[in-house]
Amino acid sequence: MEARRLAARVGIVRETTGIAAYRAGHWAEALAELRAARRLTGRTSYLPLIADSERALGRIDRALGVIAQSAKLNLDRSTEVELRIVESGIRRDQGLAEAAVVVLQLPELKERRVRPWSARLFYAYADALLDAGRTEQAREWFARAAAADPDELTDAAERFDDLDEIVIDDLADEDGDEDDEDQYGDDEDQGGDSDVRDWDDDDPADD
Repeated sequence: MEARRLAARVGIVRETTGIAAYRAGHWAEALAELRAARRLTGRTSYLPLIADSERALGRIDRALGVIAQSAKLNLDRSTEVELRIVESGIRRDQGLAEAAVVVLQLPELKERRVRPWSARLFYAYADALLDAGRTEQAREWFARAAAADPDELTDAAERFDDLDEIVIDDLADEDGDEDDEDQYGDDEDQGGDSDVRDWDDDDPADD
């Protein structure tokens, strides 16, 4: 019993060290500490961080292996969603933009209830949409991510503002193109009138 309590305490220390290393971008250290924490505590909540650390180290197959093995476990919904976010990032790394979008098309996107991980899900979905060239949809989901993130733990509001400027610029460009087309159309009309007048001048009925 004492050994279990000691293992749990050590596990929490390894967890804390691993999360700190992950946040600092020290992927190999994070991976070692989080794997140790999982062995000591049996917790599954570390799995998204473990998979993402493997991804960051360029070991895509191992990252996908962690995700595949996780599907066999009884995970809480938060961990499942975080694993989907990691998988979406992997698909983007592979150049599979549409697959990255599909991975995140979860029922929670349609719910009005905001959960602790909603901002991260919305943000990742917006990022995937942007990678897939769906700028206007991405803008909408960055806005939703910002609304779900009152503490500004993400830069969703900034990303929304950046895309807002892009959309406005695109609309301005489209208006300019339409004006050019209108002007071109007027020229064509004038050219058409000239052709008619030329035809009338040459009409044998006038001779």
